[in-house]
Order: sequence, then structure tokens, then C-alpha cells
Amino acid sequence: MFTTTEKERYSRHTLLGEVGVEGQQKLKKARVLVVGCGGLGCPILQYLAAAGIGELGIIDDDTVALSNLQRQILFKESHVGMYKVEAAQEVLNALNSSIKIQIYYERLSAANALDLFVKYDVIVEGSDSFSTKYLANDAAVLTGKPLVFGSIFKFEGQVSVFNYKNGQTYRCLYPEPVAESDMPTCSEVGVLGILPGIIGMFQANEVIKIILDLGKVLSGKLLIYNSLEASQTLLPFSKNEAIEISELIELDLSCSIHSANEIDYRDFKENKRVYTLIDVRSKPEREASSIGGLHIPLDQLLRNPNQIVEFDTVVFYCASGKRSAKAVDQLQNRFSEKKMYSLKGGIAEALLIED
Repeated sequence: MFTTTEKERYSRHTLLGEVGVEGQQKLKKARVLVVGCGGLGCPILQYLAAAGIGELGIIDDDTVALSNLQRQILFKESHVGMYKVEAAQEVLNALNSSIKIQIYYERLSAANALDLFVKYDVIVEGSDSFSTKYLANDAAVLTGKPLVFGSIFKFEGQVSVFNYKNGQTYRCLYPEPVAESDMPTCSEVGVLGILPGIIGMFQANEVIKIILDLGKVLSGKLLIYNSLEASQTLLPFSKNEAIEISELIELDLSCSIHSANEIDYRDFKENKRVYTLIDVRSKPEREASSIGGLHIPLDQLLRNPNQIVEFDTVVFYCASGKRSAKAVDQLQNRFSEKKMYSLKGGIAEALLIED
């Protein structure tokens, strides 16, 4: 049953013949877990809370940073430094006090995924980690849950629904993962602030369609949205019957990062005259912020490694340490007589130390 307040709150839903009171009751009884509380997670959570989803689970171990506010619209300046799940719970409770918000201060892992997924009806994946996407996909298959997928890159986003009624999965599209060190993140290449809002709303729409059994769910179809062209492409894909998922395995997609020699920014500063500092980021990143040094973008460096032949001891840096680690891994064997280091945590950590 609905309270008088709930009847007024959801009146525009119940006026829809395709939803009605019965459909709103389905939303009220539904339990949805959102993996990741970032650019995608924020609009997903905001719209699902407003729609009256009875119980929302949020899992994320990150804290709010100032750079998040450009696109993570749930958060305010006062939330900087808070756990994202805490800040989200505060805002969502203020938006709709009649629903339950369950928060988990952790990353999705092989240790917790199955136990979490069985508690919810629909899983929404909004992380920025490819290992998490594969993990969520496999856990959804093993627990028999539909998984609403979203992904963003610069000006383009993707949406699909996996394992819907035992249908196609993420691995039908991408059977084998690539190393995360080869995939740039938002902190490295940037993202248009409004894009995750658009993609997140597409995901929230799929969740509601699944719960209400309305329309055509994006199962077996990948929606690609280009924000610069305002274009949408719908690509069908088939179920790969040869793929079997029988256990949950934590993927380590960043092995190349761990193989690199790292140096802490404090240690670098103490002996900075010893090192040649090289920024391997893109030109726009360099213009936005810098800690000095030579500027040789990674792609140019790998095409012409001899640009560093005159330097004996080199420290590479980038946004987070991924691309600089890749530079060390690929060049150290070529120049075995040189000492090469990747700046730990990249420019982000360096600027924190300087502050």
C-alpha cells in the first residue's frame, strides 16, 4: 500500500496505463544494486531513487574529490573527502526518505560479489574498471541476475543489458580482457561532463523497463551514443554458447604496472638533479597542469625511443602512473644500461604532496 505522500509523489507514474499502481508497487518492492558511485552511478542512483525503487544498494570504496564535481552530480563541495557512498546516501535520503539505501564501503571483489548479488533483483554496473566489469558480469551469470552495463570514453558511451533471461553477456562482446594499463581512464584523457549523465539515464531506464517488463530491453544489443554528433547506433550481437562461466575469478588486468620500477615524488624531489623528468601525457594534459620536465607523449616516445638516448637516469610521469609504468616496461630492456622509474601515483599524487 502507498501512503498519501507516496500517492502524490508517484502520481505521474500511476497515470501511465503501462505503469499504474501495480507497476509502481513493483518498483517499490524492487531491490537494485549499483556498482560504482561515480559519473555513471550518480545519475543512475538519482533517477532510481526518484522513481521509487524500494531498496538501493551502493558499493564503492572511493572518496569524493574536487575533480569529480564536473560530472558526479550527486556531490557538492561540502562532500569532498567524504566516502562517496556516504555522501550519496545523504543526498538520496533527502530526495526520497521513503526508500531504503544500503551502502557498502568496499570495492566489488570475488570475495563479496556473489553474496551481494543474491540480495538484489537487478545489478547496475557503473564502474570505471574493466576488471570490475568482468567480475560483475560473471557474478551476475552465476547468480542469475540481469546486469545493466554502461561505459564512457571522452564523448562516447555504451549501454547494454547482460544475462537478461539467460541471454547474452559481456563476454559475448568481449571474451578476453586487455590490460587496464593499455586503456586510458577519465583522469588521463578526460570525459565530457554531461556524457555520464546521458548514459546513466539510459541505464536507469533499462532498470525500470526490466522491473516493469516494459518495452524492448537492450539484451543482445549494444547502444552506442555519440554526444558530438547526437547519434545513436544499435549493434546486435549473438550469444556465444562456447563461453562457460563456472567460477568467479578476480582478474588482474594491470600486471604491467606492477613490473615497473616506481619512485615516490618525495624521493624524486630530494635528488631531482640526478633525474631527467619526462612527461608522457598528451598536449592538452600538459597545458592543463605540469610539474615540469621534458614533454614527450607516450605514443611518440614508443615510436622513437632514441629521444631519450642521452639521458642516464629517467623518471617518467603521467596522470596516475599507468602510462609512465608502460614506458618503463617497454623501454628498460632496450636501454638496459639506464635507470628508469615511473613516478608513483603520477601527477595527481605529486600535486597533493605539493599542496
